[in-house]
Amino acid sequence: MDSLASLFSNPIKPIQAEEVKTRSLNAAATEEHSCEFGSGKYYALCAVGGALSCGITHTAVTPLDLVKCRLQVNKEKYKNLGNGFKLTVAEQGAKGLMLGWAPTSIGYTAQGICKFGFYEVFKNFYGGLMGEENAFLYRTSLYLIASASAEFFADIALSPMEACKVRMQTSGLGTFPTTLREAAPKIYAAEGIAGFYKSLVPLWGRQIPYTMMKFACFERTVEALYANVVPKPRDECSKSEQLVVTFAAGYIAGVFCAIVSHPADTVVSYMNKASGSGIGDAVKALGFKGLWGGLGPRIIMIGTLTALQWFIYDGVKVQLRLPRPPPASMPESLKIKLGLAQD
Repeated sequence: MDSLASLFSNPIKPIQAEEVKTRSLNAAATEEHSCEFGSGKYYALCAVGGALSCGITHTAVTPLDLVKCRLQVNKEKYKNLGNGFKLTVAEQGAKGLMLGWAPTSIGYTAQGICKFGFYEVFKNFYGGLMGEENAFLYRTSLYLIASASAEFFADIALSPMEACKVRMQTSGLGTFPTTLREAAPKIYAAEGIAGFYKSLVPLWGRQIPYTMMKFACFERTVEALYANVVPKPRDECSKSEQLVVTFAAGYIAGVFCAIVSHPADTVVSYMNKASGSGIGDAVKALGFKGLWGGLGPRIIMIGTLTALQWFIYDGVKVQLRLPRPPPASMPESLKIKLGLAQD
């Protein structure tokens, strides 16, 4: 945390009149937003940020995701992360590490649109129903409910491509197509439309807790960093300094996300590989220890992934000049009720 604080310029220094004038002009410029907070355009552009955030990052870590899935469903063959990479390259060459990149890119782009776009919608909607004071007092619950609602729809968008991806990555060599254009028709021919959604329930079990932790932990971590680590208020930080805080909070949130959602992630991988298996069958076959297989690589993957996603999402909002409300602060009306208002 000390190293994070050192990235920020010292807020206590002599300020020349010209500096004050320049800072005021810069501040005024940053207040010119491209749209109104809570408008249809605002939500649409947030969805664009979510698409880029999730689509780019998940596609980039396809090799790590591939090995992680194989560790989960075939622990006899793939002993550890290094061994998984070595065997994959030996059997399929370096290009084999990108197996499943197409469904990953399409699926997680669609998921990102719903995850971030709907989160902004639900957070604003539920917050309005709660009222300003309750929205602050119970803000963690607000983040949890809004993110769970968003992820419910995001996983419906993700499920078809996730089914294709996992089947492509975990099937034995030569037993299943290795391209999306061949994999999707094969699943449909064998299992119908249900084949794309058979793991939707465990996907919800994996992704909803993950997303609840991702958003709630991120929001509260940002709040804590500005209150206890960053040596000056957020509105005095430059955009680049704010993005440093975003990245740090995202990584912290990502570690917790990986742990909370890992058993369900293992079940999803197993069910998509083993045709006809249910949740109970997967849990029984894997055992308690097996449910936690591949946790190490997933922590690395999800920690980095979550940090980059928040960084990209916030960066897109900066570039598109979207309103970016500061961390939650106590409303004046509540301060008066609690006797905390300053005269």
